[in-house]
Amino acid sequence: MDNKEIISFEDFSKLDIRIGTITSAEKVTDADRLILFSVDLGEEKERQIISGVAEHFPEPQALVGKQVPVLANLPPRTIKGVVSEGMILYVVGEDFITALSPLQGVVPPGTPVR
Repeated sequence: MDNKEIISFEDFSKLDIRIGTITSAEKVTDADRLILFSVDLGEEKERQIISGVAEHFPEPQALVGKQVPVLANLPPRTIKGVVSEGMILYVVGEDFITALSPLQGVVPPGTPVR
């Protein structure tokens, strides 16, 4: 193991990670790194999520329709005047970043990740 802190299963179980479907994605004006996503988590209202990944996804509209894991129980945070209501989880390597997707095609938005 590396130097990451070990957490208990109880701590892990506090994370509300769900599959969301990206319904829109656009670069944030006056912010080189930020993309504003609308994500369907199977709730009454879609979530706005801001993510600093624009350099890795130069055509954010290509992400529309993709399914991604979302950490849904973070408190809202205002970034560049826009409220972000969660965090999209990515796989991050030394020279790449990519989103995870379900292996068996499309799953219902809001499906829990365990």
